[in-house]
Amino acid sequence: MSPEHIEKLLRQVASGEISTAEAMEKLRELPFTELAHTTVDTHRELRQGAPEAVYGAGKSAEQLIEILDRLYQAHERALATRVNRRKARAVQEALPEAHYNNLSRLLTLGERPEAPAHPYAVVACAGTSDLPVAEEASQTLEFLGHRVERLTDVGVAGLHRLLDKLEKLRGAGVVLSVAGMEGALTSVIGGLVACPVIGIPTSVGYGVSRGGETALHAMLSSCASGVAVVNIDNGFGAAMVARAIMRTGGSS
Repeated sequence: MSPEHIEKLLRQVASGEISTAEAMEKLRELPFTELAHTTVDTHRELRQGAPEAVYGAGKSAEQLIEILDRLYQAHERALATRVNRRKARAVQEALPEAHYNNLSRLLTLGERPEAPAHPYAVVACAGTSDLPVAEEASQTLEFLGHRVERLTDVGVAGLHRLLDKLEKLRGAGVVLSVAGMEGALTSVIGGLVACPVIGIPTSVGYGVSRGGETALHAMLSSCASGVAVVNIDNGFGAAMVARAIMRTGGSS
């Protein structure tokens, strides 16, 4: 339940529109709801400003349906990450309002909030192969009500492609840099902008790229100031950090 829902409920009680008993019934599931397989944190939006997200990998379609339905009832929106197509089809059959994106593997329920023009996030993607992680980050931010500007295929093998986007980069409140291979894009961007930069290493690359470890180590070793790094392929985690930066007044 969001702060807005709590405020609305209190106004309804104060105006006599609903009774105290009815309000208590609506609040009964705070701060969590126990299912047979999961304890759903329905209080998280009040604490952190965003509902609990569901990690879809490893959960059955039946579990996802029950969890997402409960979150949707509590918040009028819900988000699941890393959902494969088979599970997504099953969820959509049970919950027709659910929307699935094949590229990001995100499954969402509810309306996307209107995004303010500023601050905005830039998600810069080194190569087309990094797009699934970049879109996980971009669509998570959009689901949470933030404007996202996408820079696609701007890796350092053709640096002029990135330099052509300097105005957009320098106007951002935060930049998410998504790169595999040697992960150099993050250091380059970190040296061009004043806002925080979040490096997202991806598991893209040959041989010694070691499933993203080379990009991760390169980003962690960056000589650019103001760079933070999340785990390999963790577009969702980077989006949540970016959200926190913009909510608390990241530079623009």
